[in-house]
This record gives sequence, C-alpha cells and structure tokens, in this order.
Amino acid sequence: MDPEKIMNGISKEILIALKAMAKATTPEEKLKYSEIVKNLCDSLGVFLGVLSEMAPYNDDDDGPIPF
Repeated sequence: MDPEKIMNGISKEILIALKAMAKATTPEEKLKYSEIVKNLCDSLGVFLGVLSEMAPYNDDDDGPIPF
C-alpha cells in the first residue's frame, strides 16, 4: 500500500475525530474521542518511525544511500 495514502488516511481520521470531539457535549463523549485521537496519533507516529528507518535505503539496490 502507498505510504502517502496511509498517512493521508490517518490524518483525515484524526481531523474527523477532533471535529467530533469539539461537538461532544458530555465528558464521556469527549473522553471517547480523545482516546480515538490518541490512538490515531500513536499509529501515525509508529508509521512515521517505520518510514524514517527505511529512508536511508533507495529503491535501486536496497543498500544505504552513499553520502
């Protein structure tokens, strides 16, 4: 799957959850949405961490990029 699509999808879900949290009226609803946002942000962080570990490699020879 395309990494850009994954990042965009998670980011959109975060924005949707934030908007829903802003409209929430009860503390329970706000807690629910804050947990959703936290989980999505954690997921995005893990995904970005994996991408940063893969960044030193190029697609041509799967070896480190020479400096």
